[in-house]
Amino acid sequence: MKILLIGDSCKDIYHYGKCKRINPEAPVPILEEDYFETKEGMSSNVYENLLSLGVDVTHLTNNEQIEKHRIVDLTYRQQLIRYDIGEKNIKPLELKKLKSGFDIIVISDYNKGFITYDVAKYICEFYKDIPIFVDTKKKNLNCFSNCYIKINNMEYELLEDYNKDCELIVTLGGKGALYNNQIYKTKKVEVYDVCGAGDVFLSALVYKFSMNKNIKSAIHTANRLASYTVTKLGTYVLTKEDIHNLAN
Repeated sequence: MKILLIGDSCKDIYHYGKCKRINPEAPVPILEEDYFETKEGMSSNVYENLLSLGVDVTHLTNNEQIEKHRIVDLTYRQQLIRYDIGEKNIKPLELKKLKSGFDIIVISDYNKGFITYDVAKYICEFYKDIPIFVDTKKKNLNCFSNCYIKINNMEYELLEDYNKDCELIVTLGGKGALYNNQIYKTKKVEVYDVCGAGDVFLSALVYKFSMNKNIKSAIHTANRLASYTVTKLGTYVLTKEDIHNLAN
């Protein structure tokens, strides 16, 4: 089973430390940084998770560097602020890079410019005869056709329109996911960090669907793995042990 993943990527850079005092010149906390770590973010996080799940995946993404810096207070396990670098210079996907020979297409669209409206339409037409999974930050989804579209509940509230030949999967946080007017519940957990949980949900959804072609079963698996992810700090990549315990 060969999967093509298309999407914009970034580096997630986490700065961890403790806030022990307030800036005397302005009412803001001062973080004393203990350490930092860099992880793959956006569609690259999906890519890393698909690899961990044992999927044969090819990744098309932007060459330009995007950085997302997150400042995290370890005392309260709380993200204080995020600042981004490099989002304004992203070039669209070159359509000549699209090739045949794949069984499933995955679009991880953070709406940074790599997948424009026209590029999205072209991808869906080019791969119209095979399953397509989409995770997008766009509000008007008419550029996507004949595919599964995964969005969260906040994105659903802002949704302007979508093609009715698409099937929506709406993630509901701790309540699970909504598909075809049915809520698929998930296990309640203590949430530490939701960064990357949507990427894990998408990865697990595609992984399970590639095995049995059953979207309902795939949603159950995606719920379990995404719920586990939010109990961890930072962008999380699934391990083989996670997969053994939770994915099947």
